Amino acid sequence: MITVNKIAELTGHSNPIFTVELSQKPGILFTGGNDKGLVEWNLADKSFIKVMFPVPASIYAIHCPVAYPLMFAGLRSGEVLVFNFAEQKVTHRLRQHIKPIFDIKSSAKKDELLIASEDGTVSVWSLKSLELVHSIKVSDDTVRCITINPTEDRVAFGCRDDRIIIYDLDDYSPVKALIGHTMAVFALQYSPNGDYLVSGARDAQVKIWDNKTYALIQNIPAHLFAVNHIAFHPTQSYFATASMDKSIKIWDSNDFKLRKIISREKGYASHALSVNKMAWNGDQLLSVSDDKKVIIWDVAF
Repeated sequence: MITVNKIAELTGHSNPIFTVELSQKPGILFTGGNDKGLVEWNLADKSFIKVMFPVPASIYAIHCPVAYPLMFAGLRSGEVLVFNFAEQKVTHRLRQHIKPIFDIKSSAKKDELLIASEDGTVSVWSLKSLELVHSIKVSDDTVRCITINPTEDRVAFGCRDDRIIIYDLDDYSPVKALIGHTMAVFALQYSPNGDYLVSGARDAQVKIWDNKTYALIQNIPAHLFAVNHIAFHPTQSYFATASMDKSIKIWDSNDFKLRKIISREKGYASHALSVNKMAWNGDQLLSVSDDKKVIIWDVAF
């Protein structure tokens, strides 16, 4: 039996929040959206710390790579700002794309950064030199999301043309296109054990794909509207989905059964608009929304 308690609501954003990311430093959270800056929060006392730096356009993606004192902010303009924590300032501006950046991920094994854009390409950068290494033409349309499997030999891209495309992470050669969703793929996440891939799309479906055979294991009519994000719990066998239907759902990652719904209809003082992104901080689930709020949920399993 999963119990959920809302323990805090962080307010201060004046516009929709599109993305949330935990810092490499414990207890620190970053959020970004349709505001004038990237915001830093203290999770220990649930307080606003500061606006880290101003931005010229909406932030759609934030990424803090492990073992690097860097934070990357992907903007609607196509630019990626690089903030250096040691120098406490924006030190680089990555300007490969001219259309919005929707996701940023990194490979620790390769020391590389992957940036997905509306232009249909994924640019690959060296984390050490911040120089462009490679550009992959993934789709004729938008690449919305990226996930790298635990062994870091495969990377999956979710596209607006309804497809999920798997690439070999070593040489960035295409391996397989997964066809099944009927609308744009907004969310992708490999399971922590690497056995399967979970996808969520604008068609409100969640699909489970076998990581070896690429066969569809299960289709779940998960939400009423688009599935915006998928997040696995760091240690427990559960994953959460966030939707445009204003709800968060928690699923069992063994049998894929629904275990909890967090929504206003279920009696929670939850988000009033689309839930866009989540992050697990231990047993706390952090969610951000078009309603301008960051909510911290205490989840007991």
